[in-house]
Amino acid sequence: MLDKISLENIFFIDIETVPQYPSYAELPDNFRKLWDNKASRIKTNDTAETPQELYPRAGIYSEFGKIVCISMGFFRQENGKLTFRVKSVFGEDEKKVLQDYNDIMKIFNPANHFLCAHNGKEFDFPYIARRMIINSMKLPGYLDIAGKKPWESDYLVDTMQLWRFGDIKNYTSLELLCAVMGIPTPKDDIEGSDVWHVYWKDHALTRIVQYCEKDVLAISRLFMKFKNMEFVADENVISLTGK
Repeated sequence: MLDKISLENIFFIDIETVPQYPSYAELPDNFRKLWDNKASRIKTNDTAETPQELYPRAGIYSEFGKIVCISMGFFRQENGKLTFRVKSVFGEDEKKVLQDYNDIMKIFNPANHFLCAHNGKEFDFPYIARRMIINSMKLPGYLDIAGKKPWESDYLVDTMQLWRFGDIKNYTSLELLCAVMGIPTPKDDIEGSDVWHVYWKDHALTRIVQYCEKDVLAISRLFMKFKNMEFVADENVISLTGK
């Protein structure tokens, strides 16, 4: 399959999510009860974590979280050299973030293009779709895959699935794969578990955007490793964010 995918036909994406409310105490009463129920199911047997202590993890669940940043990356041949361009949409207004993402991705055609993320099939792709529905937005056709056969959505590429080689039990983080493959880690400033604090406590959305763009670059390099290609050089990585 990989031999049939041209680098210039792939859009690489990553999303960053946070809990919808700054703290457990600020949850509306009905959502607090619902989170208590959810938390009772997700805590492990060897911990005594309370729903309040688990609340920083709420952002990974689309019912309790929201998207604050989506970064997209793509390759281009320019003057005989391969470049990688990254564009991020971000902000506190999730619906605007999703609309800006849709505006950019209007050029996406599943007949010719591929969308790639790490753990995208279990996280990024369904999370975006669910939050669009919650925000009363029309799903783009390439995300409206309910009822489709797996081969009817093979334009959705997941680097974690590629690494599994059919092993359905194995979860491998992007950070670990980067270390194994000799790819510079995208976790040199913050990690995924830090995003809620950086957003709600530090109010440093710019750091989150930078982290998200590093993840996208890492995913693109991981994909190049699968194709046995040399990584794109740092000097050929261009951020279009804010332009």
